[in-house]
Amino acid sequence: MSGKCLEMDKVKKMKKGKSVEDGFYIAGWCLMAAAVAGTLAVKISGIPAARYAAPCMFHTLTGLYCPGCGGTRAIAMLLQGKIFRSFVYHPFVLYVAVLGGWFMVSQTIERVSGGRIKIGMRFRERYLWIALAVILANFLIKNLLLAVWRINLLA
Repeated sequence: MSGKCLEMDKVKKMKKGKSVEDGFYIAGWCLMAAAVAGTLAVKISGIPAARYAAPCMFHTLTGLYCPGCGGTRAIAMLLQGKIFRSFVYHPFVLYVAVLGGWFMVSQTIERVSGGRIKIGMRFRERYLWIALAVILANFLIKNLLLAVWRINLLA
């Protein structure tokens, strides 16, 4: 009986993992569609989106960077092909672009092949922990450089 229960637990975990990957896959296509639509809107209207962005309240009040400071500029640099500058502004953006890009490509190949080519990237909790570590390291390093040596990487 216990062997049967273990097998059922294994099947449930596989189905749960698959639904998580399905959710990320759908969200990835939605985010790409929104990015294309937003880029087209900015290009067609000619209105620079950065002009209407709200300032970072954390930075305004403390003079230090928040954990997300530089993210928008990092996305802009990445879209312009300036990978190193994107990394300096916020390494999380490059991490997500690489991980998310591979996830979308590998999942698409696996889905289009009907599962015959099993290269689809699987969700692992460690990816979230790595992302958190990247964000915290970015936050600490940038604020240390700013507070101790007056080096402003986002200027």
